[in-house]
Amino acid sequence: MAYNVTVDVEKCVGDGECVDVCPVEVYELQDSKAVVVNGEECLGCESCVEVCEQDAITIEES
Repeated sequence: MAYNVTVDVEKCVGDGECVDVCPVEVYELQDSKAVVVNGEECLGCESCVEVCEQDAITIEES
């Protein structure tokens, strides 16, 4: 199963919680914002969604 991962940069505060919690390193911080760098690795676990207090991350099945 593949997933589409998106980060709303308007909502992202760059605290890096998603980077820290992701088991497969989908995210990196770039210019103090989370960026999807390995979206194809996403397992769909939604750990990042749970830790993002700004609701900036969306994961959808593709």
